[in-house]
Amino acid sequence: MKHIKLVETIFYVNDQQKSAEFYQSIFRKNPDLNVPGMTEFVIAENCKLGLMPNKSIAKILLDKLPNPELGNGIPRCELYLYVENIELEFENAIKSGAKLISSIENRDWGDKVCYFSDIDGHVIAFAQRIET
Repeated sequence: MKHIKLVETIFYVNDQQKSAEFYQSIFRKNPDLNVPGMTEFVIAENCKLGLMPNKSIAKILLDKLPNPELGNGIPRCELYLYVENIELEFENAIKSGAKLISSIENRDWGDKVCYFSDIDGHVIAFAQRIET
């Protein structure tokens, strides 16, 4: 789809600063944008991860949808990242304080994957294609 120029996924977070520090450690890079109300990391050529405080998005949602603070700690999405070295990412996630959900395993869909959660309960998966 040539009409889509960039994909940005935004996680609603309880504490923007703590989440920014967590993802800075996970990605091993500084945020590309870090201002009150939004932190962004460019994680691939046409892909960003944004971190927005629950309180900020609640002002936009008003009474149209539930306040995201009501879902803290509940897995609401998954960030599935294909990586060059899954063992390196696994060790870095442990060092960064990510909560281990599932160790590196070959999955029946053809990927070797490990699963973690961040401090807000969002799921992070690191994956590599299984070479046959």
